[in-house]
Amino acid sequence: MKVPLSWLREYVDLPAVTAHEVADKLTAAGLKLESITAHGHEIKNVVVGRVLAIEELAGFKKPIRHCRVEVGEAAPREIVCGAVNFAEGAVVPVALPGAVLPGGFEIASRKTYGRLSDGMICSEAELGIAESSPGILLLPQDTPIGADVVELLGLRDDVLELEITPDRGYALSIRGVAREAATAFGVPFRDPGAVEPPAVPGESWPASIADPTACDRFVLRSVSGFDPAAESPLWMRLRLMRAGMRPVSLAVDVTNYIMLELGQPLHAFDRSRLSGGIVVRRAQAGETLETLDHVVRKLHEDDILITDDSGPISMAGTMGGLHTEISGTSSDIVIEAAHFSATGIARESRRHNLVSEASKRFERGVDRELPLIASWRAVQLLVELGGATAEPGVTHAQVEAAPLTITIPSGHPGRVAGLPYTRETVIRRLEQVGCTVSDGAVAGVRGGQGVAATGVVSSGDLADKLAVQGDDLITVTPPTWRPDMTDPNDLAEEVIRLEGYEHLPSVLPAAPAGAGLTEAQRLRRRAGRALAASGYVEVLSYPFIGERDLDGLQLPEGDARRRVSRLVNPLSEDEPFMRTTLLPGLLKTLVRNAGRGFGDVALFEIGLVYRPEADAPATAPVLAVDRRPIPEELAEIEKALPRQPLRVAVVLAGEFERSGWWGQGRQASWADAVEAARTLARAAGVELGVSADQHEPWHPGRCALLTVADPVTGESVTVGHAGELHPRVVEAYGLPPRTAAMELELSAIPLSGPVQTPVVSAYPVATQDVALIVPADTPVATVEAALHEGAGDLLEAIRLFDVYTGEQVGEGNKSLAYSLRFRAGDRTLTVEETTAARDAAVALAAERTGAQLRGA
Repeated sequence: MKVPLSWLREYVDLPAVTAHEVADKLTAAGLKLESITAHGHEIKNVVVGRVLAIEELAGFKKPIRHCRVEVGEAAPREIVCGAVNFAEGAVVPVALPGAVLPGGFEIASRKTYGRLSDGMICSEAELGIAESSPGILLLPQDTPIGADVVELLGLRDDVLELEITPDRGYALSIRGVAREAATAFGVPFRDPGAVEPPAVPGESWPASIADPTACDRFVLRSVSGFDPAAESPLWMRLRLMRAGMRPVSLAVDVTNYIMLELGQPLHAFDRSRLSGGIVVRRAQAGETLETLDHVVRKLHEDDILITDDSGPISMAGTMGGLHTEISGTSSDIVIEAAHFSATGIARESRRHNLVSEASKRFERGVDRELPLIASWRAVQLLVELGGATAEPGVTHAQVEAAPLTITIPSGHPGRVAGLPYTRETVIRRLEQVGCTVSDGAVAGVRGGQGVAATGVVSSGDLADKLAVQGDDLITVTPPTWRPDMTDPNDLAEEVIRLEGYEHLPSVLPAAPAGAGLTEAQRLRRRAGRALAASGYVEVLSYPFIGERDLDGLQLPEGDARRRVSRLVNPLSEDEPFMRTTLLPGLLKTLVRNAGRGFGDVALFEIGLVYRPEADAPATAPVLAVDRRPIPEELAEIEKALPRQPLRVAVVLAGEFERSGWWGQGRQASWADAVEAARTLARAAGVELGVSADQHEPWHPGRCALLTVADPVTGESVTVGHAGELHPRVVEAYGLPPRTAAMELELSAIPLSGPVQTPVVSAYPVATQDVALIVPADTPVATVEAALHEGAGDLLEAIRLFDVYTGEQVGEGNKSLAYSLRFRAGDRTLTVEETTAARDAAVALAAERTGAQLRGA
């Protein structure tokens, strides 16, 4: 909502404050500022002049006129002008030499077309009043010559642009913002809607409401003899432009002006094109309507329509029909003002992808009492500015609606805020927003939150609580322009925001004893810290993927990761699915970084994936909103929901250890991806099993299966994979060569509870080295597991420090050199004990893998 400050000051006696000070006050009241735009402040030295004589210059391709213009100085100015829409005696704005126009455009005396031009006669566009204009701006004949045009026309103004949240539809008007400004500055508010239209007998045009759920108030007024050629006055066009709307014609501009001023959308019909009485109803099957944007729309049965005997003539609250629009010959006009269903207009607007200024206001809630006032105001302006005659009578069709009242204890806002407010403060603040407040409870209040038959609202079990608390009861009737105030907490919010959010105490709630992060939350944090400490950078990707992502991963048909959950309303049709793996988002982030010259990348992400069960229904049931779901419906929803395990994934490319003055770095490889998994296992306090595997999207010869032991059964549970990505995947995504990745399911890692501090032995360590010759295709992990098991409890650590292939170990073999560390917790180990443990380890490795002790 764009709010010109000059328009705001018409209804609020603001003190001498700047636009920024006004914006600060409104922001504190809950209206978020988007921007402040200054208009006309740079314009200077533009005065009112009268054209004394015009000489037509011949010999040019376009009309050129040499004018003598009186500007209130001793002698007239000579000005060359190309516009032809003025004659001698015309009163026009003149930019004198040294003048500055919008955009920093400076005016100077210069010779042009063989004559001296000592200034410039200005158009509306050149003064910043309009985006374009066909000719010079003509001023009234009685305008004082030599007067400052900026002051005369009010060109100097500041415009506040506010972001209006859906619950504050009243602020989509100068009236609503002025009310907030008056409250914020503590000054009187002159309500432009606080008028009483004269009572006139009879109907303006026959009308009725066929569907009370679509509309509960419908008002029509008529004028005749309107001059279609009448132009909107400059002040109106200027305000419309400042408020972000384009002037069209006087009839349309009047309806838009009142909508901006009061917040009530209006629509004007050409009375000569109406056929029979008007009916407000829902659309019927097969009906269509050509709207003002020349689009023929197929109407939905829930659409709200304005109809006559010919059929639909307007989409209520959204856009009028082309057949009954005001044209350049319309002299008899019917003005419509109504109060439509907010949800009905919102759905209609979204259904047709048709958002208008009117629909934005109706869907947020419009003052039910405004149609009579706004329509009368429109008739007044059409009579005053367009020479029309107001027709007697007014059509007022309505459905009676009981006012809503809310009973609360006077101390309720204070309890919500955690800050005591006096009873007088609560009542004063509620009255400032337009509420009517009375003492005591209204008879008929029922327990439970909702609307009783009498229209009275009470918070859940409020009556029982009040008996204990001993609070005074107040009954509040919200104003008609605040349909969002339906609950006791809505009233509390109004009191709190007007008293000032900055006064709320910053007090943390007391944590109950024994509470804190769960073990799963602790594991997630440990995993993130461990990877960050290892040199990885965390990223957050959108959880959406497309078929192209799955194809890029080279997933075969029937792969469980191709079974996806499709979004009903995706942000992009290219990514309509919820992700079943974290890799696509990480790989695309890697590509973006590499494409911007940062090729040494190590990224990780921790997040949920969405894995539908094979027997899950394709869609979840749509629940009713007027009752709690029954157990069967909840079970259907639960069945439709995908499984959502927590996963962690990493991708690496380029140098993992950087090159520098200290020497060459080291390229990232599949081994780093496996080590990332081991890092996570250490953070989780579990032993990770690593073995060779083949699994898309990894390279079949450089892929590791990651497993952990089930704490109950002892069986191996697959938790993920790591290794180098398949070359086809690298090509499909445009990744750097030899990109490596790891993905592991944190949810599958057994939680071991609080980490136990290991017992540190004070006795010395004994080291034994052993080199084993094994077949070249023997997995290192298998040999290491055999050595670990054979060495027994005395083995503290085992480390592979060398792998050798060559003539000395024979063709088809490799030599694995391990360092074994032994230590006891209660004594110093002897050479005999460590040698025996080493020999037992070698013996078991020989038995399981055929290993031979090198040099034996």
